[in-house]
Amino acid sequence: MKKTLFHVLLLCLVSTYGQRQAANWYFGENAGIRFDANNNIAALNDGQLNTIEGCSSISDNDGNLQFYTDGKTVYTSTHAIMQGGTNLVGDESSTQTAIVVPRPNNPNIYYIFTVGSNNSNNGMKYSVVDMSMNGGLGQVTI
Repeated sequence: MKKTLFHVLLLCLVSTYGQRQAANWYFGENAGIRFDANNNIAALNDGQLNTIEGCSSISDNDGNLQFYTDGKTVYTSTHAIMQGGTNLVGDESSTQTAIVVPRPNNPNIYYIFTVGSNNSNNGMKYSVVDMSMNGGLGQVTI
């Protein structure tokens, strides 16, 4: 039942992203999946995440990976730590440590919203990623 529900949710999410911003997902222990333009799925094993809970990935409108994060560290499309991409305050024990939201009308700016744990005073914070920096690999600017 859980597996079926996961596949239904996955299909709904992928089909709602006509611009392919959800084409690459990185999660778990160095795992990932990629959806091509026909929604065929391919396994990825080049991710740097090692998390059992919340994480987030974002691709551009053409499905090219931009970056991914576990709420503490941000990784570029080349799987290196993004410039300024350490010490975000997301907590691995929160259900959704981080979520990435593109800035409307600006394809270079993304917001990473992070949530701390119940045991911290971090609450909800945000960081800004500017993809026009660092040769197109992006930089966390705030």
